[in-house]
Amino acid sequence: MGKIVIITGGSKGLGLGLAKKYHKQGYRVISISRSKIDKLYIAEQYQCDLSKTDTIEHIMIEIFSHLDKNTTTHLTLINNAGELGTVNTLDAIAPLNISHTIQVNLIAPLVLNSLFIKLTKGWECKKQIFNISSGAAVKPYEGWSIYCASKAGVDMMTKVISKEQKEINNGVSIVSIYPGVIDTDMQVQVRTTPKQNFKSVQRFIDFYKHGDLLSPKEVANKIYHLDVTDELKNGQILDIRNL
Repeated sequence: MGKIVIITGGSKGLGLGLAKKYHKQGYRVISISRSKIDKLYIAEQYQCDLSKTDTIEHIMIEIFSHLDKNTTTHLTLINNAGELGTVNTLDAIAPLNISHTIQVNLIAPLVLNSLFIKLTKGWECKKQIFNISSGAAVKPYEGWSIYCASKAGVDMMTKVISKEQKEINNGVSIVSIYPGVIDTDMQVQVRTTPKQNFKSVQRFIDFYKHGDLLSPKEVANKIYHLDVTDELKNGQILDIRNL
């Protein structure tokens, strides 16, 4: 199959929405996630806990052992997996919880992107990385220090990699995408956080009450449209809500 997409966190939420959309459009879909879904025929599933960095390289090498660079025309990695982490002031969060969230949100994408670039050297197909970031990368929320910091790191990673790859013949194109406020498990966690831990909780409760949450399907459709219309430019930081 000529068009391939690798999605982290492809078993639920936006990741599952993306898996369904790309599969419907004829892509070979490969999901990397902590859990597997029985009878998820739209995707090849690889189980991996992204908080355990030492397991990622094995999974990526295994995936690429089943890909053919000679028949692949499009190859995309979507770093979608992420966690809000513990919501509280930083001094009230245990060091292990801080480390875990940074591992999933920032270190795992760094490792995945590094391996993707390394493993696709010499491939003549269109190669691209979509990092699913967040408006929290530029807007500070009290109680979200780890999440905000990790997403800001994702954006800077995007900018640096884009500069590293732009001078390379058929280098990897990379972008960061802010998907907006999506109706996922993460939003349930946000809305049920005590106000003393998260002062902006009412804002997100109101999003839900007023029907302002986007569905994973809606966001997946927008991302796919940007992809196939070549509207995504290397190094771009793009907010879906501004489209």
